Amino acid sequence: MTQLRLTAPMRRQHILDCALPIFGEHGFHDTSMNDVAHAAGITKPVIYQHFASKRDLYSALITELGEEMIAAVTQATGNASDGKTQTQQGFHAYFTWVDRHQDGFRVLFGGAAQRDNEFASHLRQIRSEIANAVASMIVADIDLEEQSLIAHAIIGLAEGVSRRLIENNLEFNPDEVATAMGALAWAGLRALNPTSS
Repeated sequence: MTQLRLTAPMRRQHILDCALPIFGEHGFHDTSMNDVAHAAGITKPVIYQHFASKRDLYSALITELGEEMIAAVTQATGNASDGKTQTQQGFHAYFTWVDRHQDGFRVLFGGAAQRDNEFASHLRQIRSEIANAVASMIVADIDLEEQSLIAHAIIGLAEGVSRRLIENNLEFNPDEVATAMGALAWAGLRALNPTSS
């Protein structure tokens, strides 16, 4: 049977796709490049044609996942008619992403990303980008520093709930979780600007 020859960008994406569940299940340190090569159905030297090291591969995965998550939330909230709808749609998009990408959440917010200086710095950058996106949605008579602080609090709420669900392998309905967390966040945001609908 003839195997389809992949272009370099397609091969790179294939490697990332195959690496994700392995890193998600076993973490950075307990996953080898041989594990990834086996999952991708290629040899280890082929991986090194696209990624300089396991660290480079993991970093690329963090970047891709962060971009996907941010895109999901910003796209969902872009056409919201008011703050309440925007908040609800943002949480819905986020928890739907977490539900569909549990390995991705583990890679982004798991042990290696938290404890390793390079990965932690990368993750802080992603959190900062998310916070900037969330802060731009906050309509209240507050200064930019407070706006940023509240944005980080909202991110912490979503991340903390997700961590509880994923680390304990709890079954959850993303719509129900999003509705509850969105209502909680909106109550706080509305208190900043009581005239909001």
